[in-house]
Amino acid sequence: MIDGQTLLYGIIGNPVHHSLSPVMHNRAFAALDMNGVYVPMPVTDLAVAVQGLRALGFRGVSVTVPHKEAIISLLDEVDPVAQRIGAVNTLLIRERPSDGKRVIRGFNTDWLGANLALADKVRLEESRVLILGAGGAAKAIAFGLVEAGATVILSNRTVSRGMELADWLGCTFVPLTGLASVEAEVLVNTTTVGMEPHSEDIPLDPGLLHRFTTVMDIVYAPLQTRLLREAAACGCTVIDGLAMLVYQGAAQFRIWTGIRPDIQLMRRALEERLASG
Repeated sequence: MIDGQTLLYGIIGNPVHHSLSPVMHNRAFAALDMNGVYVPMPVTDLAVAVQGLRALGFRGVSVTVPHKEAIISLLDEVDPVAQRIGAVNTLLIRERPSDGKRVIRGFNTDWLGANLALADKVRLEESRVLILGAGGAAKAIAFGLVEAGATVILSNRTVSRGMELADWLGCTFVPLTGLASVEAEVLVNTTTVGMEPHSEDIPLDPGLLHRFTTVMDIVYAPLQTRLLREAAACGCTVIDGLAMLVYQGAAQFRIWTGIRPDIQLMRRALEERLASG
């Protein structure tokens, strides 16, 4: 039951109607018998929204596209890792005892979610990972892998953007036309290729998949993308898009509450939601 003591959490972005985050976070609150609620909030005017979060007493907020980078300048404090990545996906809001001001601190759990999802199947240190894409997700995932001791190779449709990210990371860039020459054990797709309604699209030539032992796709609609189906047919270990989503969400929940939630329970909530259509 929602009442005057209910703690407020949510997600801001544009759009957010498709987000699965409310499903897993609200299931975690219910399982722990916590009086908290997590709501989706479409936001176009970010500065006004941040003021609103302070005024309305929100305790924690997820940040999704297109606000992960722009929100940094509006925060009181930014975690050093999020500062280095240049993107924030998690806000912690607390009242400062000295003056009562509500202070907003930004974090990034995307990199951690990806690392944990991959670490379930792969020894990250000294592994060679090919990442497809050069957007915000690619940046966070690549950063986390480099920090874990992996060798990262980037490939992207827009060469200039891919090379810019590779330079920032200090890693190798290979154009999509050169993927046949890449030596890597792990493939991670951070692009939207294969997402509904274009679920039969695939981000690289399926004939190359036998070169990898593990393939991860961060797309979760559909859960079994064509990339993962083709990879499994080649004998690869596959990691679906819910793995990263759940791990990064669990990290958010712990930042907000200090409690480690049941990851399997959160994943089941997401699977049930996807199965229900």
